Amino acid sequence: MRAIILAAGLGLRLQQAEGDQYPKCLLRFDGTSLLERHLRLLETQGVTEVVLALGFQPHSVEAELARIGWPHKVETVINTRYELGSVLTVHCVADALTRGGDVLLMDADVLYDERVLASLIAGTAGTNRLLIDRDFEAGDEPVKLCLREGVPVELRKQLAVSLQYDTIGESVGFFRLNEATARRFAQIVAGYVESGRANLPHEEALRDLLLERGREFETADVTGAPWIEIDFPNDVTRAAQQVLPQLRRPVGATR
Repeated sequence: MRAIILAAGLGLRLQQAEGDQYPKCLLRFDGTSLLERHLRLLETQGVTEVVLALGFQPHSVEAELARIGWPHKVETVINTRYELGSVLTVHCVADALTRGGDVLLMDADVLYDERVLASLIAGTAGTNRLLIDRDFEAGDEPVKLCLREGVPVELRKQLAVSLQYDTIGESVGFFRLNEATARRFAQIVAGYVESGRANLPHEEALRDLLLERGREFETADVTGAPWIEIDFPNDVTRAAQQVLPQLRRPVGATR
């Protein structure tokens, strides 16, 4: 199993102080960067093949990798046009998507408990899985995952009034794809780039994949497990004050 961590973005909405901008995966909580937490938690689940998609300040992330001293090789791929959108970043890691085996596709800007990752990885090889948290705040920001009879019917921030579903929650932003599904996802992403839609978020391409192959996906409910996606300054505060105290310390963390 291979983990692809998307860490290319600039993180403009976080509005870090001018001259002090850095990739969100370098945000530290209790002395440990989000990147290090990803790596330590993946290792506890037996995942040591990691591909890191970089863009903004790649040398800063590579320096953090060296500091962490993770005992496994991390492959880095750089999207030099990272400002366009995450579809292009995923396209840059097409080789990692299509080289065989199950793939974990993970956003880098998430602080999460080990139970979230365990729910994604559980099960036999060749599984497609996505995560849903039914306890979420309504609004325009969360990416909603809607199910009807257990089958994904929508993955978007904005929902059509006519949409029919029986379950709704927030998508955690982590996906497990088997070999065939990962190859199909790479094809969909390539289609976006070729048709001039490289500036879109990769969730749009994932939505197309789910609408096409939703019956092939399992959904793991992680409601109650602490996690947060960090996009805005208040997310950093919530992560430190509300989410972090509930987490188990990653094995090998520096503090």
